[in-house]
Amino acid sequence: MSHEHPDYRQPAPKVAVLRTRPATVVDDYRRVMHLAGYQDTIRRDRTTLLKLNLSWTKYFPACSSQPWQVDGVLGTMIADGFDRDRIIPIENRTVVTDPRKGAEANRWMPVLERHGVPFQPLTEVEWEVHSFETALLILHRIFPDGIVIPKMFHGRQIVHLPTVKTHGHATTTGAIKNAFGGLLREVRHYAHKHMHEVLVDLVLMQREIHPAMFAVMDGTVAGDGAGPRTMIPRIGNVILASADQVAIDAIAAKIMGFDPLEIPYLRMAHERGLGCADPREIEIVGDEVPEMSPRFQVKKSFVIWGDQMLRRGPLRPLERILLHSPLVVWAPFASNVYHDLLWYPTIGQRIIRAFDRTEWGALFRDYGRPGGPTAQTTLQPRTT
Repeated sequence: MSHEHPDYRQPAPKVAVLRTRPATVVDDYRRVMHLAGYQDTIRRDRTTLLKLNLSWTKYFPACSSQPWQVDGVLGTMIADGFDRDRIIPIENRTVVTDPRKGAEANRWMPVLERHGVPFQPLTEVEWEVHSFETALLILHRIFPDGIVIPKMFHGRQIVHLPTVKTHGHATTTGAIKNAFGGLLREVRHYAHKHMHEVLVDLVLMQREIHPAMFAVMDGTVAGDGAGPRTMIPRIGNVILASADQVAIDAIAAKIMGFDPLEIPYLRMAHERGLGCADPREIEIVGDEVPEMSPRFQVKKSFVIWGDQMLRRGPLRPLERILLHSPLVVWAPFASNVYHDLLWYPTIGQRIIRAFDRTEWGALFRDYGRPGGPTAQTTLQPRTT
């Protein structure tokens, strides 16, 4: 039986890019979403899942969705007539993150409360096995007993809120990788071995369950190096938006200095017609695409290095017993010890103190004060 899927690759894929600064960033999010024509994709008569990005329970610059990103997207949608009762901000847990604690630490909660939109952790919703009619590359073999997804995802459009950063397993992480934390449960670390194929599967899966997808990406502060957590923050002063998940990830990769078509998941998605990863074929609206200097370099944290040694390296004979048995509890324990108890209080805190002296650091502090940020433009309904 054939199954008709919406075609998410536009004839002329469009990515909106805007330069921004702390004093105007919330209003600039409205501008970038309108430039990308988000209402041509995301409809007011549907319920919208707002998929946030939590890569660390703690706050670290560029690691997770920024509070001004959440503020700008939510404020834009509500000002444009979207019913706040039909907007659902969501995020899942991993073996090393807690969505409710992360929402507090990353200062999403004051933003959500100010807009009157409650946060929904995916740990508190019903999950079910979904039999995908779409032929997948690898996930059906990784999870032979069935792929479990949140029941609430069916038939609902989704807006992804990723950040511009590198990733030790995937080279870069953005709109496509953001679905990794929503469509797969905590055992999704089983997918690390075949990350690029898994990311293509995520696009295929979303095409089947969501009537529409859109992405709004924050590059005000981008993450270089050993992403997605132990990174070097670099001030980017840029935001992006697009209905083409592959195209927005490709332009983000270009901003970081990568050739998108050299990144396996982007190349595979492009070749399968799931989006456009060739910057020459993407229409840029707004500002020119900046290329940050120095070019970003993908590095592997101690934890990712160890994971890859077990999955693909000389320690591979130990993979099943250490990562696919009850003994796997050592892995999140080791990750938390390294990231939270060793790296964050030492190297991380030094980086955060330097970030605090920037304008974006001051804005983050502002989101932690009663009443929220003081230097933002109030969003008004669009009249044209």
